[in-house]
Amino acid sequence: MTTPHSTHGSAHAAPSHPAGRWYASHHEWLVVWLQRKMGCPHGAADLAQDTFVRVLAAREIEQVAEPRAFLTTLAKRVLFSHWRRRELEQAYLQALAESPQATAPSPEVMAVLHEALQAIDQRLNGLPAKVKQAFLLHRLDGLTHVQIACEMGISVASVERYMKQAYLHCCRQDTGVGHP
Repeated sequence: MTTPHSTHGSAHAAPSHPAGRWYASHHEWLVVWLQRKMGCPHGAADLAQDTFVRVLAAREIEQVAEPRAFLTTLAKRVLFSHWRRRELEQAYLQALAESPQATAPSPEVMAVLHEALQAIDQRLNGLPAKVKQAFLLHRLDGLTHVQIACEMGISVASVERYMKQAYLHCCRQDTGVGHP
């Protein structure tokens, strides 16, 4: 005979790893939460899975007192990355649609460009939007600091500060400084 606290012989034994317990306890709630944000049940289910993949990669989750708050934070990051990736893809597809057919790149070139865009986006991940914008205007569009200041409606000193912040961010990624 099995006691209420015994898991021997039970088909529904509680998972021993915290991520498994969280999944069993909070997965359905997280899918509903993401569905409200996205409006798509299938996308919500996918992003919930991505969130739990991040839970598995997280360190010391045993010490987390509020699993739902932690899951919400991770899910917001996953959702933000999803939206950012969609925006990049849409901008690329729009630019491609507006380009003359004769200059449209081959599928191989498109794949390389897509990977490059994702790499740039990942590299700048964590920077404020204005810093990213200034950096991209300089590096991709070739604008000077004065031109960027005019374009963004900010001072040249702010542009220089943003550029420094972006370069330091990239350098820290190269050296691994400030990363777990």
